Amino acid sequence: MLNVLLSAIAMVAVLQDDGSTATDSQPVLRLDAVESVEQNVDNDIVLRSASQYAGFHQTLGNIRDREITSGAVLDQSMDEISVYLARERLVRAWLAYSSLIAEQHPQFLDDVRDVADYYGQDAAIAALANDPAYAGAFRYADQASESVLEAIDEDSGQIRDLGEQYRQSAYALQNERWANAISRDRQNRLAALRAADDIAAPLAGDLFTTSFISETDIGAASSLFATPAPRPSLAASTPNLTLDADVPYEPDRVRVGRILSIAALRAIGENSRYTEDSIQSLLADPLAQRCISWARVNLAQCVAAAHFEYEDSFCIAQHALIEVSNCLEAAQDRQN
Repeated sequence: MLNVLLSAIAMVAVLQDDGSTATDSQPVLRLDAVESVEQNVDNDIVLRSASQYAGFHQTLGNIRDREITSGAVLDQSMDEISVYLARERLVRAWLAYSSLIAEQHPQFLDDVRDVADYYGQDAAIAALANDPAYAGAFRYADQASESVLEAIDEDSGQIRDLGEQYRQSAYALQNERWANAISRDRQNRLAALRAADDIAAPLAGDLFTTSFISETDIGAASSLFATPAPRPSLAASTPNLTLDADVPYEPDRVRVGRILSIAALRAIGENSRYTEDSIQSLLADPLAQRCISWARVNLAQCVAAAHFEYEDSFCIAQHALIEVSNCLEAAQDRQN
Protein backbone atom coordinates (compact mmCIF):
# COMPACT_ATOMS: atom_id res chain seq x y z
CA MET A 1 0.00 0.00 0.00
CA LEU A 2 1.95 3.00 1.27
CA ASN A 3 5.33 1.64 0.24
CA VAL A 4 4.23 0.44 -3.18
CA LEU A 5 6.41 2.23 -5.70
CA LEU A 6 5.11 2.94 -9.17
CA SER A 7 7.86 1.82 -11.54
CA ALA A 8 7.34 2.79 -15.19
CA ILE A 9 9.77 1.84 -17.92
CA ALA A 10 9.98 4.10 -20.97
CA MET A 11 10.86 1.83 -23.89
CA VAL A 12 12.49 3.80 -26.64
CA ALA A 13 13.73 0.76 -28.52
CA VAL A 14 13.50 -3.00 -28.11
CA LEU A 15 16.27 -5.39 -29.20
CA GLN A 16 15.19 -8.29 -31.33
CA ASP A 17 16.61 -11.81 -31.08
CA ASP A 18 19.21 -11.05 -33.75
CA GLY A 19 20.44 -8.00 -31.87
CA SER A 20 18.95 -5.43 -34.21
CA THR A 21 16.81 -2.53 -33.09
CA ALA A 22 13.06 -2.95 -33.27
CA THR A 23 11.08 -0.92 -35.78
CA ASP A 24 8.67 1.86 -34.92
CA SER A 25 5.77 -0.53 -35.42
CA GLN A 26 6.66 -2.48 -32.31
CA PRO A 27 4.77 -1.68 -29.11
CA VAL A 28 6.19 0.99 -26.84
CA LEU A 29 5.33 1.24 -23.14
CA ARG A 30 4.41 4.85 -22.47
CA LEU A 31 4.31 6.52 -19.06
CA ASP A 32 0.83 7.86 -19.63
CA ALA A 33 -0.44 4.34 -20.35
CA VAL A 34 0.51 3.08 -16.89
CA GLU A 35 -2.46 2.80 -14.55
CA SER A 36 -2.37 5.39 -11.82
CA VAL A 37 -2.06 4.19 -8.22
CA GLU A 38 -3.65 7.31 -6.76
CA GLN A 39 -5.43 6.26 -3.59
CA ASN A 40 -9.16 6.70 -3.44
CA VAL A 41 -9.83 7.81 0.11
CA ASP A 42 -13.54 7.05 -0.19
CA ASN A 43 -12.85 3.40 -1.02
CA ASP A 44 -10.04 2.83 1.47
CA ILE A 45 -11.32 2.42 5.04
CA VAL A 46 -7.90 3.08 6.57
CA LEU A 47 -7.22 6.25 4.58
CA ARG A 48 -10.75 7.53 5.11
CA SER A 49 -10.64 6.92 8.85
CA ALA A 50 -7.15 8.40 9.09
CA SER A 51 -8.40 11.49 7.29
CA GLN A 52 -11.15 11.80 9.89
CA TYR A 53 -8.51 11.71 12.64
CA ALA A 54 -6.56 14.46 10.91
CA GLY A 55 -9.84 16.32 10.50
CA PHE A 56 -10.41 16.00 14.24
CA HIS A 57 -7.08 17.68 14.99
CA GLN A 58 -7.74 20.31 12.34
CA THR A 59 -11.02 21.04 14.12
CA LEU A 60 -9.24 21.28 17.46
CA GLY A 61 -6.80 23.74 15.93
CA ASN A 62 -9.72 25.90 14.80
CA ILE A 63 -11.29 25.71 18.25
CA ARG A 64 -8.00 26.65 19.88
CA ASP A 65 -7.84 29.85 17.83
CA ARG A 66 -11.51 30.75 18.29
CA GLU A 67 -12.25 33.59 20.67
CA ILE A 68 -15.03 32.74 23.10
CA THR A 69 -17.38 35.72 22.84
CA SER A 70 -20.79 34.11 23.37
CA GLY A 71 -22.62 30.98 24.31
CA ALA A 72 -23.07 30.28 20.60
CA VAL A 73 -19.31 29.95 20.23
CA LEU A 74 -19.22 27.38 23.03
CA ASP A 75 -22.12 25.54 21.40
CA GLN A 76 -20.26 25.45 18.09
CA SER A 77 -17.11 24.04 19.66
CA MET A 78 -19.05 21.44 21.63
CA ASP A 79 -20.96 20.32 18.54
CA GLU A 80 -17.86 20.11 16.35
CA ILE A 81 -16.06 17.86 18.85
CA SER A 82 -19.15 15.74 19.52
CA VAL A 83 -19.38 14.69 15.86
CA TYR A 84 -16.05 12.88 16.20
CA LEU A 85 -16.93 11.32 19.55
CA ALA A 86 -20.12 9.79 18.15
CA ARG A 87 -20.35 6.08 17.43
CA GLU A 88 -16.84 4.57 17.03
CA ARG A 89 -15.49 7.29 14.76
CA LEU A 90 -12.66 8.71 16.81
CA VAL A 91 -11.25 5.36 17.97
CA ARG A 92 -11.29 3.92 14.46
CA ALA A 93 -9.79 7.10 13.04
CA TRP A 94 -7.08 7.14 15.70
CA LEU A 95 -6.08 3.52 15.06
CA ALA A 96 -6.10 4.02 11.28
CA TYR A 97 -3.94 7.14 11.43
CA SER A 98 -1.51 5.42 13.79
CA SER A 99 -1.20 2.50 11.38
CA LEU A 100 -0.09 4.91 8.64
CA ILE A 101 2.73 6.00 10.92
CA ALA A 102 3.76 2.37 11.28
CA GLU A 103 3.71 2.05 7.50
CA GLN A 104 6.49 4.64 7.32
CA HIS A 105 8.93 1.89 8.36
CA PRO A 106 9.79 -0.11 5.22
CA GLN A 107 12.11 -2.51 7.06
CA PHE A 108 9.22 -3.59 9.26
CA LEU A 109 6.95 -4.08 6.26
CA ASP A 110 9.63 -5.95 4.31
CA ASP A 111 10.08 -8.36 7.20
CA VAL A 112 6.32 -8.93 7.28
CA ARG A 113 6.38 -9.73 3.56
CA ASP A 114 9.31 -12.12 3.96
CA VAL A 115 7.41 -14.05 6.62
CA ALA A 116 4.28 -14.08 4.44
CA ASP A 117 6.31 -15.40 1.50
CA TYR A 118 7.80 -18.16 3.64
CA TYR A 119 4.69 -19.35 5.48
CA GLY A 120 2.14 -18.31 2.91
CA GLN A 121 -0.04 -15.21 2.73
CA ASP A 122 -3.11 -16.88 4.21
CA ALA A 123 -1.22 -18.12 7.26
CA ALA A 124 0.35 -14.70 7.86
CA ILE A 125 -2.99 -12.91 7.49
CA ALA A 126 -4.66 -15.34 9.90
CA ALA A 127 -1.93 -14.84 12.50
CA LEU A 128 -2.08 -11.05 12.26
CA ALA A 129 -5.87 -10.98 12.32
CA ASN A 130 -6.32 -13.33 15.28
CA ASP A 131 -3.47 -12.16 17.53
CA PRO A 132 -2.75 -8.43 17.46
CA ALA A 133 0.34 -8.95 19.62
CA TYR A 134 1.84 -11.14 16.88
CA ALA A 135 2.89 -8.10 14.86
CA GLY A 136 5.16 -6.96 17.67
CA ALA A 137 7.40 -10.02 17.19
CA PHE A 138 8.68 -8.92 13.78
CA ARG A 139 12.11 -7.45 13.43
CA TYR A 140 12.02 -3.65 13.35
CA ALA A 141 8.62 -3.68 15.02
CA ASP A 142 10.15 -1.78 17.93
CA GLN A 143 11.10 1.09 15.64
CA ALA A 144 7.60 1.28 14.18
CA SER A 145 6.11 1.06 17.68
CA GLU A 146 8.28 3.90 18.92
CA SER A 147 7.09 6.20 16.13
CA VAL A 148 3.48 5.30 16.84
CA LEU A 149 3.87 5.90 20.57
CA GLU A 150 5.58 9.25 20.08
CA ALA A 151 2.77 10.47 17.81
CA ILE A 152 0.08 9.22 20.20
CA ASP A 153 1.77 10.97 23.11
CA GLU A 154 2.07 14.23 21.19
CA ASP A 155 -1.52 14.19 19.97
CA SER A 156 -3.03 13.29 23.35
CA GLY A 157 -0.90 15.99 24.97
CA GLN A 158 -2.23 18.62 22.57
CA ILE A 159 -5.81 17.56 23.26
CA ARG A 160 -5.16 17.82 26.98
CA ASP A 161 -3.54 21.24 26.60
CA LEU A 162 -6.61 22.51 24.75
CA GLY A 163 -8.72 21.09 27.56
CA GLU A 164 -6.69 23.05 30.09
CA GLN A 165 -7.16 26.16 27.94
CA TYR A 166 -10.95 25.72 28.02
CA ARG A 167 -10.93 24.97 31.73
CA GLN A 168 -9.02 28.20 32.29
CA SER A 169 -11.54 29.98 30.07
CA ALA A 170 -14.38 28.68 32.22
CA TYR A 171 -12.84 30.52 35.15
CA ALA A 172 -12.07 33.70 33.19
CA LEU A 173 -15.56 33.83 31.66
CA GLN A 174 -17.10 34.29 35.08
CA ASN A 175 -16.15 37.95 34.68
CA GLU A 176 -18.25 38.24 31.51
CA ARG A 177 -21.85 39.31 31.89
CA TRP A 178 -23.20 37.10 29.10
CA ALA A 179 -21.40 34.07 30.53
CA ASN A 180 -23.12 34.52 33.89
CA ALA A 181 -26.54 34.31 32.30
CA ILE A 182 -28.58 31.30 33.31
CA SER A 183 -28.51 28.58 30.65
CA ARG A 184 -32.01 28.00 29.33
CA ASP A 185 -31.13 25.82 26.35
CA ARG A 186 -30.29 22.55 28.11
CA GLN A 187 -32.76 20.43 26.20
CA ASN A 188 -31.54 21.87 22.90
CA ARG A 189 -27.94 21.26 23.93
CA LEU A 190 -28.64 17.64 24.82
CA ALA A 191 -30.55 17.15 21.57
CA ALA A 192 -27.59 18.54 19.63
CA LEU A 193 -25.23 16.07 21.34
CA ARG A 194 -27.53 13.18 20.43
CA ALA A 195 -27.80 14.42 16.84
CA ALA A 196 -24.02 14.10 16.43
CA ASP A 197 -24.55 10.41 15.63
CA ASP A 198 -26.20 11.33 12.34
CA ILE A 199 -23.71 13.98 11.20
CA ALA A 200 -20.78 12.91 9.04
CA ALA A 201 -17.37 13.61 10.55
CA PRO A 202 -15.38 16.01 8.35
CA LEU A 203 -12.26 14.74 6.60
CA ALA A 204 -8.95 16.58 6.36
CA GLY A 205 -9.43 17.63 2.74
CA ASP A 206 -7.03 16.03 0.23
CA LEU A 207 -4.39 15.32 2.84
CA PHE A 208 -4.15 11.59 2.19
CA THR A 209 -3.13 11.38 -1.44
CA THR A 210 -0.53 9.01 -2.79
CA SER A 211 2.00 11.82 -3.18
CA PHE A 212 1.57 12.90 0.44
CA ILE A 213 1.91 9.38 1.79
CA SER A 214 4.94 8.43 -0.25
CA GLU A 215 6.84 11.70 0.03
CA THR A 216 6.11 12.88 3.57
CA ASP A 217 6.93 11.33 6.91
CA ILE A 218 3.66 11.14 8.80
CA GLY A 219 3.94 12.21 12.40
CA ALA A 220 1.49 13.43 15.02
CA ALA A 221 -1.74 14.68 13.45
CA SER A 222 -1.73 17.74 15.70
CA SER A 223 1.54 18.88 14.12
CA LEU A 224 -0.07 19.12 10.68
CA PHE A 225 -2.17 22.12 11.57
CA ALA A 226 -2.08 25.30 13.64
CA THR A 227 0.79 25.80 16.05
CA PRO A 228 -0.60 25.11 19.52
CA ALA A 229 -0.89 27.93 21.98
CA PRO A 230 1.35 27.84 25.06
CA ARG A 231 -0.01 25.72 27.88
CA PRO A 232 -2.06 28.02 30.12
CA SER A 233 -1.44 28.25 33.82
CA LEU A 234 -4.45 27.02 35.75
CA ALA A 235 -6.45 29.37 37.88
CA ALA A 236 -6.61 28.87 41.60
CA SER A 237 -10.24 27.83 41.31
CA THR A 238 -12.54 26.52 38.61
CA PRO A 239 -16.33 26.54 38.27
CA ASN A 240 -18.16 24.69 40.98
CA LEU A 241 -19.38 21.99 38.63
CA THR A 242 -17.95 18.55 39.21
CA LEU A 243 -18.95 15.00 38.45
CA ASP A 244 -17.37 12.11 40.28
CA ALA A 245 -17.09 9.98 37.17
CA ASP A 246 -14.83 6.99 37.56
CA VAL A 247 -14.13 5.95 33.98
CA PRO A 248 -13.89 2.13 33.94
CA TYR A 249 -10.90 1.97 31.66
CA GLU A 250 -7.61 0.15 31.81
CA PRO A 251 -4.93 0.54 29.16
CA ASP A 252 -4.99 -2.10 26.44
CA ARG A 253 -1.43 -3.33 26.20
CA VAL A 254 -1.98 -4.98 22.83
CA ARG A 255 -3.14 -1.70 21.29
CA VAL A 256 0.12 -0.96 19.52
CA GLY A 257 0.18 -4.54 18.23
CA ARG A 258 -3.29 -3.92 16.78
CA ILE A 259 -1.97 -0.81 15.02
CA LEU A 260 1.06 -2.65 13.65
CA SER A 261 -1.19 -5.49 12.48
CA ILE A 262 -3.27 -3.11 10.36
CA ALA A 263 -0.10 -1.81 8.70
CA ALA A 264 1.20 -5.36 8.18
CA LEU A 265 -2.07 -6.61 6.67
CA ARG A 266 -2.11 -3.75 4.19
CA ALA A 267 1.45 -4.66 3.20
CA ILE A 268 0.74 -8.30 2.34
CA GLY A 269 -2.93 -8.62 1.47
CA GLU A 270 -3.94 -5.69 -0.66
CA ASN A 271 -6.47 -7.57 -2.78
CA SER A 272 -7.73 -10.04 -0.21
CA ARG A 273 -11.32 -9.79 1.01
CA TYR A 274 -10.21 -11.59 4.16
CA THR A 275 -7.64 -8.85 4.72
CA GLU A 276 -10.29 -6.14 4.40
CA ASP A 277 -12.54 -7.90 6.90
CA SER A 278 -9.60 -8.37 9.29
CA ILE A 279 -8.67 -4.69 9.10
CA GLN A 280 -12.28 -3.75 9.81
CA SER A 281 -12.12 -5.92 12.92
CA LEU A 282 -8.79 -4.49 14.04
CA LEU A 283 -10.06 -0.92 13.64
CA ALA A 284 -11.75 -1.33 16.99
CA ASP A 285 -10.39 -0.97 20.49
CA PRO A 286 -13.17 -1.99 22.91
CA LEU A 287 -11.48 -0.47 25.94
CA ALA A 288 -10.77 2.85 24.26
CA GLN A 289 -14.27 2.92 22.80
CA ARG A 290 -15.83 2.28 26.19
CA CYS A 291 -13.74 5.13 27.58
CA ILE A 292 -14.94 7.50 24.83
CA SER A 293 -18.52 6.39 25.42
CA TRP A 294 -18.22 7.27 29.10
CA ALA A 295 -16.75 10.65 28.15
CA ARG A 296 -19.84 11.31 26.00
CA VAL A 297 -22.14 10.31 28.85
CA ASN A 298 -20.24 12.53 31.27
CA LEU A 299 -20.39 15.43 28.82
CA ALA A 300 -24.17 15.10 28.53
CA GLN A 301 -24.56 14.90 32.31
CA CYS A 302 -22.34 17.93 32.76
CA VAL A 303 -24.34 19.94 30.22
CA ALA A 304 -27.60 18.91 31.88
CA ALA A 305 -26.29 19.99 35.30
CA ALA A 306 -24.91 23.36 34.12
CA HIS A 307 -26.71 26.49 35.30
CA PHE A 308 -24.61 29.22 33.68
CA GLU A 309 -23.23 29.69 30.18
CA TYR A 310 -19.59 29.68 31.30
CA GLU A 311 -20.01 26.20 32.73
CA ASP A 312 -20.26 24.78 29.22
CA SER A 313 -16.61 25.71 28.78
CA PHE A 314 -15.81 23.53 31.79
CA CYS A 315 -17.88 20.64 30.37
CA ILE A 316 -16.01 20.85 27.07
CA ALA A 317 -12.67 21.01 28.87
CA GLN A 318 -13.17 18.16 31.29
CA HIS A 319 -15.19 15.66 29.30
CA ALA A 320 -14.85 16.40 25.57
CA LEU A 321 -11.12 17.07 25.75
CA ILE A 322 -9.25 15.99 28.89
CA GLU A 323 -11.13 12.72 29.34
CA VAL A 324 -10.83 11.98 25.64
CA SER A 325 -7.10 12.68 25.83
CA ASN A 326 -6.83 10.13 28.62
CA CYS A 327 -8.70 7.58 26.48
CA LEU A 328 -6.26 8.05 23.60
CA GLU A 329 -3.02 8.02 25.53
CA ALA A 330 -0.30 5.55 24.62
CA ALA A 331 -1.00 2.41 26.58
CA GLN A 332 2.21 0.48 26.21
CA ASP A 333 5.30 0.96 28.37
CA ARG A 334 8.41 1.99 26.50
CA GLN A 335 11.33 -0.41 26.39
CA ASN A 336 14.60 1.50 26.70
